[in-house]
Amino acid sequence: MPELRFTLPDGQERRTEVHTLLNAGYAGRSQEDVAAHVAELAELGVPAPSVIPALYPVAPYLASQTDEVPVQHERTSGEAEWALVITGPEPEDVLLTAACDHTDRALEAHGVAWSKNAGPDVLAAKAWRLVDVQDRLDDLTLSAWAGETLIQQGKLAELLPPSYWLDVLRERDLYAPGTVLISGTIPMVHGVDQFAHSWRVELGDPATGETIELAYSVRRLPEPIG
Repeated sequence: MPELRFTLPDGQERRTEVHTLLNAGYAGRSQEDVAAHVAELAELGVPAPSVIPALYPVAPYLASQTDEVPVQHERTSGEAEWALVITGPEPEDVLLTAACDHTDRALEAHGVAWSKNAGPDVLAAKAWRLVDVQDRLDDLTLSAWAGETLIQQGKLAELLPPSYWLDVLRERDLYAPGTVLISGTIPMVHGVDQFAHSWRVELGDPATGETIELAYSVRRLPEPIG
């Protein structure tokens, strides 16, 4: 199981071995935003989901803190998301951080769950305690850049809140140290090329000016033989 390490604002470090990794999908509070995301994916040949919101189990080893993502072809891209990381039994043990779900878009046309298991979930190295930002969660910002181009920008108010997903985890007996849940994403800027050679995601707190960032390059693997 991969071990993730997070630095908190007070300098403390939290570690957790990931045993359960979950990716939410179609998780916007606004049905218009959800419809926009479904339309974005439809342009890539991805069929509409049968249930909204969706939740996809992902192999735990795909939880990663890395600055490089190797890919097999050019049709892969990320998504700006937040992540919940459960590191212990108490409310203050639930961390909030930035994440980027790097997805194989070619495979996604055949099965979203398959595509989620074909690329890593990249998480930032910094995190906040969820309880410390609970009273202003909706005002936190989420942004992403594909290469140097801003491709996503919005607020957490656009997505289902962490409390919703924590209830889902409790209902499914998955609320335990080592569980990581990725939030789902906000709409992309229409017309921007998402198939870039680098991705950057920022989770921001306008009340304090603090940010949590992650960034990675995308490296094409050599052509296969055979």
